[in-house]
Amino acid sequence: MREVMGVRMNLHVKDRVAVVGAGITLFRRRLLETPRELAWEAAKMALDNAGLTLADIDCVVIGTAPDAFDGIHFNGEYLADGAGGYGKPTVRVYVGGGTGVFVPIAAWWHVASGLCNTVLAVAEEKMSPAHPHPQGVFAYIWDPVLERPLGPNLIWIFAMEMRRYMHRCGATKEDIALVSVKNKRNALDHPAAQAAANITVEDVLNSETLVWPVNRLDISPVSDGAAALILAREREARRITDTPIWVEGIGWSLDNTHWYNRELGYPRYVQYAARMAYRMAGIERPWKEIDVAEPYDPFDYKELHHIEGLMLARPCEAPELLKEGWFDRDGELPTSPSGGLLGVGNPIAAAGLMKAAEIFWQLRYEAGRRQAKKPVHKGVAQAWGDLMQVGTVIVMSN
Repeated sequence: MREVMGVRMNLHVKDRVAVVGAGITLFRRRLLETPRELAWEAAKMALDNAGLTLADIDCVVIGTAPDAFDGIHFNGEYLADGAGGYGKPTVRVYVGGGTGVFVPIAAWWHVASGLCNTVLAVAEEKMSPAHPHPQGVFAYIWDPVLERPLGPNLIWIFAMEMRRYMHRCGATKEDIALVSVKNKRNALDHPAAQAAANITVEDVLNSETLVWPVNRLDISPVSDGAAALILAREREARRITDTPIWVEGIGWSLDNTHWYNRELGYPRYVQYAARMAYRMAGIERPWKEIDVAEPYDPFDYKELHHIEGLMLARPCEAPELLKEGWFDRDGELPTSPSGGLLGVGNPIAAAGLMKAAEIFWQLRYEAGRRQAKKPVHKGVAQAWGDLMQVGTVIVMSN
């Protein structure tokens, strides 16, 4: 028990929570399916994977990024029936790009609190109808006094962050391009992948410069798609499957909005969220105890940035470990064995949930050709959003 503003709150977790099913649609640009149809396609795949029907689901959690991507106000209400929420307690969560991992976090507390025995967690994004480009949606997120007069867009904000990381860590564009090479190669084995390719560092460096030092192949593609997970309390999970994957830790953090007052070379918002999740999971040395990782990689430098924020490598150590093959699928710490956002695609909210689904499949040894070569027992998925503010982290084990 603890007291918050005079109210005594019982924070005791009633039951262990497991993931028992997962599904993911194709990630593509200009998919013909509506957002509702994408949500249902992923939800149905997760239900089938768990051997359940909607009648077995108590509650639904939905995640999408800004309504403007789908072009629909009250997007949670619009998606509810497509996501399986008809006649059930349903909630939408949104923390920008961090939404995808915040969705299973929200589903976890619905189950752990005792409110629901089973929760269907669905994340969807249909970005390609945004005109003239999804970047236009972000024209209105800036501080109207301090930022908007500069005419910013996300790419040049992240170009500044990438440049700061390079300067702070002595990393080169060649070092960072190896992430894109690795992830696009890994995605060749992913049936849902949009941007899988065999490319070289030179291909990345010779692709169109958008805002130096960011080239086109440093960035994940605009995508449509959806993903879903099913979470259940321990008793239900053991009834549903012989191989439940346990949610051992969750964490989230929100940094201040003024990104220009922070050290851009290190993502403290990820570290704070990771510490919360690791503490809950009883993990003291994540660089030794985590077997497989799916960090958020909308840009190639962000994977290195987030590996360090997740404390899977020391600050500025990730580029050197990458060159040594440490993060390859057959390396010491397989990282983005799925192909990540760079290779599979980036429908923003769905991309983060895809990361969590990939950890589920890795820990069940159901990832097929994407399976890490080493034995895996604990995995971490992470997402990041808003103006370099939000960190969301989930730790799972088998």
